[in-house]
Amino acid sequence: MRRTSFRAITVATAAATLLAASITAATAGTAAGSDRPDVTGYAPGMVAAMERDLGLTTSEAVARLKTDEALSEKQVVLAKTLDKGYAGAWVDGTELFVAVTDKAHAAEVRAAGATAVTVDRSLSQLDRLATKAHRAAPDAKIAATYVDVESNSVVMEVAKGAKGAVTSAVKRAGIAAGSVSVVEVAEMPRTFINVIGGNAYYIGGSRCSVGFSATGGFVTAGHCGSRGATTSQPSGTFQVSSFPGNDYAYVNVGSDDNPVGAVNNYNGGTVNVTGSSAAAVGSTVCRSGSTTGWHCGTIRAYNASVTYPQGTVSGLIRTNVCAEPGDSGGSLLAGTQAQGLTSGGSGNCSSGGTTYFQPVNEALGAANVSLITDGGGTTPPTGCTSERTAFSGSLWSGGQAAEPGTTGFSVLSGTITGCLDGPSGTDFDLYLQKASGGSWTTVARGITAAPDESVRYTGTSGTYRWVVHAYSGSGSYTGGYTTP
Repeated sequence: MRRTSFRAITVATAAATLLAASITAATAGTAAGSDRPDVTGYAPGMVAAMERDLGLTTSEAVARLKTDEALSEKQVVLAKTLDKGYAGAWVDGTELFVAVTDKAHAAEVRAAGATAVTVDRSLSQLDRLATKAHRAAPDAKIAATYVDVESNSVVMEVAKGAKGAVTSAVKRAGIAAGSVSVVEVAEMPRTFINVIGGNAYYIGGSRCSVGFSATGGFVTAGHCGSRGATTSQPSGTFQVSSFPGNDYAYVNVGSDDNPVGAVNNYNGGTVNVTGSSAAAVGSTVCRSGSTTGWHCGTIRAYNASVTYPQGTVSGLIRTNVCAEPGDSGGSLLAGTQAQGLTSGGSGNCSSGGTTYFQPVNEALGAANVSLITDGGGTTPPTGCTSERTAFSGSLWSGGQAAEPGTTGFSVLSGTITGCLDGPSGTDFDLYLQKASGGSWTTVARGITAAPDESVRYTGTSGTYRWVVHAYSGSGSYTGGYTTP
């Protein structure tokens, strides 16, 4: 499901400059004297798959990967800073568009180097509207419900002949006209399972695809097996499974199996997984599955609700990547960042289609396991050993903790420094707050898309505290700080 905003922290002032990503640098990369850019820094087969599926040249594919990475980083920071005023973001070429609900937030977006679009409804309002609309209509008629951030509205896809009935149901629920679009589709979504062939794991006579390696096993789709079901190749047991409602599962494997932080690219190699930061709407993503192999497309929406024959699943990632039965549970990547697990959809890899993915961080959090990563990432600090006072703890995705305690610590005027070492593959943030008038005000923050953060603040004497926020992903953290 969509991460709730970090509302417990009072933001005193918004950062004037959030991230200075250079789009000029993102479009560079062609070796001098050569017409073909260097692709050795990317996962084997990724650029070739983008050329095939997206109709790009090699130079265009490399430029797009670099641009998407820079813009998605900027989008993550803006979403955190704007909080309730944030209404979604999308990529169009080399430009990041960020929807906001008022002029003040629009100024923050422009100061960060993105294009602001002022809209009527925030993302949280749109999410609530989508849930209300989906619940108002008969499940058997709904293919999918999702938020379209570009139009600042909700879209409902329904079976042929059902548009009138669904439109009437939405109206009876008191939802304003024009806020929900009802569209008929030629094919209803289904789960991808029970097709023979490919690189897979098996549940009795059925086949699914491994999602991502996690502590002691792997995460995959919940519809592939219920809790207690056993698997083969590799052998394991479903310890956690949720479907419908969600579509995630965790399979614990035996000691003879070795979970590796990599994804099969079906081109004779693998893609190293280095984290699980969510990419922006419009970003390029690629999927791996045991039926159709490696295919690419873009993210079209987050927090989509989809109705399968077995029931409704909410909080999914909507994409235009193709998939087919047997790909269920497989991996969705943005570069080397894990995004989701193949749930289901419509269409196929001959004519194209729409595929939905269960966000991976929710699956990891539900199973209380960590993503296994393997190469390509930066080396995190080891426990923030340069700081004088240490703290540590553990958080689930979306959680927060005050350090070294809720009452804080007293300091004299001068410079306070702090650092945070979060779990690999997550997005943990660090805030410095000062007591003021019976409440806490944020005076400094580290809110990048990485698991590790550092903060430096020069201020007056008073009572301060640190707040650690698990923006995405779960696990144990360590940190430390030094006071004047």
